[in-house]
Amino acid sequence: MQHTESSPSSGRSPLDILASVYGYHAFQGTQEAVINHVVNGGDALVLMPTGGGKSLCYQIPAMLREGTGIVVSPLIALMQDQVNALRQMNVRAASLHSGLSVAEQRQVEIRFRNGELDLLYVAPERLMTPSFLNQLKTLPIALFAIDEAHCVSQWGHDFRPEYTQLSALHQRFPNVPRIALTATADGPTRKDIVDHLQLQDAAVFSTGFDRPNISYAVTLKDKGMDQLLHFIRRRTGEAGIVYRVSRKKVEDTAQALQNKGITALPYHAGMTAIQRNHNQERFMREEGVVMVATVAFGMGVDKPNVRYVVHMEPPKSLEAYHQETGRAGRDGLPAEALLLYGLADVVLLRRMIGTPETNPRAFVEHHKLNALLGFLECVDCRRKVLLSYFGETPGTPCGNCDTCLVPPSTWDGTVAAQKALSSVYRTGQRFGAAHLTDVLLGKLTKRMTDHGHNTLKTFGCGKELAKESWKSVFRQMVAHDLLTVDMEGHGNLLLNENSWQVLRGEREVLFRRETLDAATGRSRVAPETDTALHAALSHPLTASLLQTLRETRLRLAEEQDVPPYAIFPDKTLMEIAVYRPATVDDLGNLYGVGQAKQTMYGQLFVDIVASHAAAHGMPESVPPMPQRAEEKERRRSARESRGVTQTIRTTLDLFAQHGTAEAVAAERGLVVGTIYGHLAQGIRFQELTVEDVTRNLSAQALQAIHEALGSNIASGAGLRGAFDTLKGQYDYGLLRCIATGLRGGDSPEQDW
Repeated sequence: MQHTESSPSSGRSPLDILASVYGYHAFQGTQEAVINHVVNGGDALVLMPTGGGKSLCYQIPAMLREGTGIVVSPLIALMQDQVNALRQMNVRAASLHSGLSVAEQRQVEIRFRNGELDLLYVAPERLMTPSFLNQLKTLPIALFAIDEAHCVSQWGHDFRPEYTQLSALHQRFPNVPRIALTATADGPTRKDIVDHLQLQDAAVFSTGFDRPNISYAVTLKDKGMDQLLHFIRRRTGEAGIVYRVSRKKVEDTAQALQNKGITALPYHAGMTAIQRNHNQERFMREEGVVMVATVAFGMGVDKPNVRYVVHMEPPKSLEAYHQETGRAGRDGLPAEALLLYGLADVVLLRRMIGTPETNPRAFVEHHKLNALLGFLECVDCRRKVLLSYFGETPGTPCGNCDTCLVPPSTWDGTVAAQKALSSVYRTGQRFGAAHLTDVLLGKLTKRMTDHGHNTLKTFGCGKELAKESWKSVFRQMVAHDLLTVDMEGHGNLLLNENSWQVLRGEREVLFRRETLDAATGRSRVAPETDTALHAALSHPLTASLLQTLRETRLRLAEEQDVPPYAIFPDKTLMEIAVYRPATVDDLGNLYGVGQAKQTMYGQLFVDIVASHAAAHGMPESVPPMPQRAEEKERRRSARESRGVTQTIRTTLDLFAQHGTAEAVAAERGLVVGTIYGHLAQGIRFQELTVEDVTRNLSAQALQAIHEALGSNIASGAGLRGAFDTLKGQYDYGLLRCIATGLRGGDSPEQDW
């Protein structure tokens, strides 16, 4: 008998787990709605920005539902980081991947078969092997979570063919809920996710794509390495990512930064796997490391305190840009995204895309590149332009991008554009911006005289603008599709229909005035960040305590061989430094301190606070401790006092009519496990008796179930042990109902 369907546990609520395991005291956005939907057996497509808490949307349901949650993840590093963080919170999690030894893989498989895992992370290639799928058929599966779901789309920037195999999950396991999650997906990508994963009937949850804590800035590239050095030196000690377009540029940039005393590491596909893994481990575990990389680095990197991302060349699309910049500021604290670019970068990108004859995706890719260029050259709020690409319509400027902080000025460039276009036409559309600029400025070069361009009417007609201004004119005209780059030639500029509209005087042209001073370093505090907290951190004694806490965290991380943020995120250390908890119980009021970490590290960090105060004194005033733990307990008590909810009441009424969980499930359109969960709640609050639920069982069967439950609950093996003892003959939900009756309905189910 197959048991692939799982049902929700009635003893704990999502908010209980959020507080006790993760140390958070309120859900964000649609998290709670997603969790409740999946817990009740529904499929979901979740569009949520990086750092928005996507992982909670499947981790908490996996803990609430019976069985193991199977998480599809594309990268070994991502699996390891997630599992390490979960284990720090005493969550039963593991991963299966090629980086484990045969013995380690066998041990994980044994734990999986024995029901000792809440979450198992696997790569899509392993998941879809016949042997693994056959194994899943014999075990209770809580859910399938498909992380980085945009990888399924041929239009996505991280397309992975193996993801397309995941459509088979729907046919093989129709009763197991599936949740697909991504941080970045434009319209075509979203459609592909739905089609390839057969999620047409799934509920769609979107919290938007905004990352308000990231400050965006774009500036003209001029002596790029000098600009990069200036930017990084103002952020000494902070972790950052620098993206470059080629392997050679990665190597050269990393070496140049190292030569200036900056801890910088290269990462690209041309390195060996050992080299890449070593550098990624250093980046994840050390403080203040700069990773210089191609786009081969980044997907699944969940280091929360990356403070900046720099693009030394533009990416191929706004989708890629949003995904890559989203790796900064995952902790919700202020972060920066800087992009440098020039016309040569645009020419290179167009050449890399090619033509429809050489690249069947060329039309879509050029369309995406044009949208990116519009973002780079915009004079409006950059965040509004970025979000509108993903179908959102923000009402007001964000106040946290360069065009908001230092609004660019524009000038009427219609005449200048006509001169530029005339030069393109008169030189036969066979030259690039550099030579055309020389024509407009009247530069008598050898190339000029060889081609006879010094005799043209446009020779020297543009001396009112400087060389850099003409370079800007040509770049902006390409960005706004007033000129076309010839991909089959050598980057020469061609006229198009828009060009002729300008030449005929049918279209006006506005150019933005250039500045090399991007508004970086001016980012405001993120809206969700407590401004009083940041103000308090400026006190010398608080800053000193924070540094001591960081050093302790790093020591613990090294001892346990985990990244520092797996011990506590930066925001937790900041709150400890500001609020100065005097007891371990006080720590429960702070961000990110769940029960496991409170037990493991609480006394140590409280002692550090006391020792620092004894040695150095305390600030004149300390903000009052937040009372989040008390609020959590108040909400829990309020839920308990409410008893049976309306949705459970509906189930109980229908059960009274039909007499079986299967009949109620069919009428309500829910899985049977969900109905059993409702019935268990009815028993708990004495709205229903165990006899009502078990009246179709024989006395012999009921005795066997009682014996199995009694022995396994007493030994700590719980419902899972009873299910195994009974060899899967009875539904988990039925066992839960009987166990609730045996316990008198009052004992918390987490003790089972």
